[in-house]
Amino acid sequence: MVGKPNASNSAGWGRPSHANLNRMRAPADEPRGITAILGPTNTGKTHHALERMLEHRTGMIGLPLRLLAREVYDRITTQVGEANVALVTGEEKRIPKRPRYYVCTVEAMPTSQEVDFLAVDEIQLCAHNQRGHVFTDRLLNARGRIETWFLGSATIRELLQGFVPTTQLISRPRLSTLSVGPTRSLSRLPPRSAVVAFSAERVYELATQLRNKRGGTAIVLGALSPRTRNAQVALYQSGEVDYMVATDAIGMGLNLDIDHVAFADYKKFDGKQERPLETAELAQIAGRAGRYLNAGTFGTLLPLPEFNQQVARAIETHRFPSDVRLMWRNSNLDYTSAGALLHALREPPKHRGLKLMDTADDQQAFLALTNRTTVHERLNDVERIRLLWEVCQIPDFKQLWFELHVNLLERLFLQLTSGTERLDERFIDEQLLAIDDTRGDIDTLTGRIADIRTWTYVAAHRRWLAEGHALKERAATIEDRLSDALHDKLVLRFVERTRTTSIATSRTRARAKVASQSSPFAGLLNHAFASEESSQTSKQVDYVEALINAQHEQLQVDLQGRISFDGRRVAKLDVGPDLLHPGVRLMTASDLGPGVHSRIQRRLLAFGRDLALSLFVPLHTPAADELTPAARGIIYQLERNLGSIIVEQASAQLLALTERDRQLLTSFGVRFGRRVVYLPRLLLPSSMVFRAALVSARYSLPFDLPTFQPGLPSIAVLNNVAAPWWLSLGYVVASPLAIRADHYEALWRQLEHLSGCRSFAIPRHLLSVLACSQTHLEQLLRSIGFVVASGRCRPRRSRSEQTQTRQ
Repeated sequence: MVGKPNASNSAGWGRPSHANLNRMRAPADEPRGITAILGPTNTGKTHHALERMLEHRTGMIGLPLRLLAREVYDRITTQVGEANVALVTGEEKRIPKRPRYYVCTVEAMPTSQEVDFLAVDEIQLCAHNQRGHVFTDRLLNARGRIETWFLGSATIRELLQGFVPTTQLISRPRLSTLSVGPTRSLSRLPPRSAVVAFSAERVYELATQLRNKRGGTAIVLGALSPRTRNAQVALYQSGEVDYMVATDAIGMGLNLDIDHVAFADYKKFDGKQERPLETAELAQIAGRAGRYLNAGTFGTLLPLPEFNQQVARAIETHRFPSDVRLMWRNSNLDYTSAGALLHALREPPKHRGLKLMDTADDQQAFLALTNRTTVHERLNDVERIRLLWEVCQIPDFKQLWFELHVNLLERLFLQLTSGTERLDERFIDEQLLAIDDTRGDIDTLTGRIADIRTWTYVAAHRRWLAEGHALKERAATIEDRLSDALHDKLVLRFVERTRTTSIATSRTRARAKVASQSSPFAGLLNHAFASEESSQTSKQVDYVEALINAQHEQLQVDLQGRISFDGRRVAKLDVGPDLLHPGVRLMTASDLGPGVHSRIQRRLLAFGRDLALSLFVPLHTPAADELTPAARGIIYQLERNLGSIIVEQASAQLLALTERDRQLLTSFGVRFGRRVVYLPRLLLPSSMVFRAALVSARYSLPFDLPTFQPGLPSIAVLNNVAAPWWLSLGYVVASPLAIRADHYEALWRQLEHLSGCRSFAIPRHLLSVLACSQTHLEQLLRSIGFVVASGRCRPRRSRSEQTQTRQ
């Protein structure tokens, strides 16, 4: 489990202050126990949990959907950088060397990883027929060392109190009103409406009608890839279409500007049978109407009758029957034999509020495979039984014929136990070759995306692949191509361009023509309007997606904070909250759609955070936990000044350092000078470029001036201004020069050695050490307290006074 359950019931909750990445300790010294934040949609539960998590040194949040996990990951990395955040889902794993925060799907939460703060979103899914046992396991076993939050609907309140009695329960009201509206026809739906149905066939039928009646619609299905989903959402969010047709995939976590939700159906197929939706399920979907403080409405679509008053009132007031049981499955598994594992999975719960989950796909696949002779004869040790169970965790993304899925699992297991313990590369290549085809209709492309998701999931298990096999990259590339093709098909089929976008087309083409001379994104939006430009636009789309998914090392920044990718300048660091948190301004953004603009902005904001964090990696090793508050204060000041501190400004903390503090800080690369405390590695030219980029973003400095070159020993100060940003660049101002911190220390060591004499000749070698002129050197000596005449020098003040001099 994640940490140990804490019996404390002293959990507090409130809107946290601004999360400061550089804070060296969690906001609470004592464990605060378990808190449940319960309420309807649009209460800000997830938002507050993320803010609270970032106030702790380490944290983890489990989310119900892969798409939502990616959205939260994008949001957090813009605040703390990608170097601090891991993304862990069944199909995607982005884990930096030392992540502080984990954003996961609930099923993929690394439960052995201890963190200070842990949260599980949509905890009411403990009662879900297919996934509930995983959420129940997290409810009973997953804990943060200091704080644990469960977020969800109030329907779970009573059961949660029963199973975790130490939980502090907090109810949150909805931020906006939600009210029932009349039954409407498609032709009378208000703009910014979402129509909800519960099968792909029904969604396509309604979307076709909306295209004919209202000009077009976006589509959201659970089967869409994140890339296609994002493109469809951008189509809607940008206002290009005013309608969306979706399944209940919009019911969890998708933040859309929806004013009205219209239900086209009351029933859904839940994997076993078609059943009416429960009131709480209807409310989860209806609650997508209204955003933040904006009111929302919900209703039915003709020919359905209106909601009866009891159901409508329950949805409006957010009052629903409590859950009566939680789904459960034993997580303490026995791998000594296939029979022992199945027996453990079938073990009944010992509490009447729990219901045994015995129909999960992984369990059914394991049972089916153990009855096959080819598999059974290889289950001769614990590791192979564990391997088979792991193979059975591969989801059946297509959900067409379970027997075909089991056949694939069998083939994978036999390959993994054939002696090489690796998957057959030729077999993988054959599968990918068959999938990598962008021809076909919407259903065909959707099916291929489901197929490639299987291989994306497999690619996350690196030990199953031959060393160096590029399955992850290849599968991602294929999924991107299929996703783009599917989006094109959806737009072509469900958006009537000639009716809804003729004005937008001319405007976009005009913008693109003007921007094409300077922007790497030029022509991007023409992809939606002009098929004759599809080849060029495809390259632009590929470039944008490559930029969004680029690794930190693939992006470059210059002295002025201009960010480049693949040889093209795309953005510039801009003023942010502080030096360590720069903003980002796209260099030519007028030709971008809102969705694309937002995604690029998020990616580059994360790059800006990573840029600052990369300077201070050695200061955040596990040994830093041993530091006293005074030493943490020194690290804090070093970070705030990008690696340099004037001794006099940190005298209190320096005096309070213990011998152990100094040893540790020195091992981290901190140099304690007589006048400056600094990090020598940050005075190297490569680090100085990063520092200059961050300083330029904050202070809008003209670092293209020929007088500044990273790493110079000294620089002539412009207008003799001792501005604070010089120290952030690693220089100490001693008029008329700004002197690099290490050379400033060396200068004073030399002068103190000579100042024991009443008078001494000006050291000529200082001219080359400081790379300055004779005139500048003499002016410098006068400014720091020496009398200079006829090539000789003497102290103007006593030696003790001179030692205290600081510029």
